[in-house]
Amino acid sequence: MRKVKVLFVCMGNICRSPTAHGVFRSLVQERKLQTVIDIDSAGTHAYHVGEAPDRRAQSTAKARGVDLSDLRARPVNLKDFDQFDYILAMDEDNYAILLNQCPQEAQEKVKLFLSFAPHLNRREVPDPYYGGLKSFENVYDMIEHAAKGLLADIEQRHLPKSAAIE
Repeated sequence: MRKVKVLFVCMGNICRSPTAHGVFRSLVQERKLQTVIDIDSAGTHAYHVGEAPDRRAQSTAKARGVDLSDLRARPVNLKDFDQFDYILAMDEDNYAILLNQCPQEAQEKVKLFLSFAPHLNRREVPDPYYGGLKSFENVYDMIEHAAKGLLADIEQRHLPKSAAIE
């Protein structure tokens, strides 16, 4: 079976996208789907290449049992549009940047991440970088909802019923 590949994207790849990466990875591990789903995160800007996620993102995730310490920021590259099945932008600005970089034939892969949590009635995961710890907690909550919706979508569209080991 071909792996389903998911890329989470924000601006600098140190707050929202690594949080989404870690939360989604945790859900995938809980469902024992790590052999059929690959996960990565990247930024549209190369501000923080090689850096670990923001300490506030890490502490928020750690308080909820998710470890982000192994993740490192990297920029989106052209190969990503070919290699990933889902390219999920955290907000409209990064969505527009991705579509501008993306070859026409891959544009259907680019989506807003919160489209997988329509019940939130939001289109964007706000950037918590200039906010306090409460901003990171709110962002984590949004990401958790969308990650669950994304996993349900992948399971429904791409995985045979026997893929998950209960």
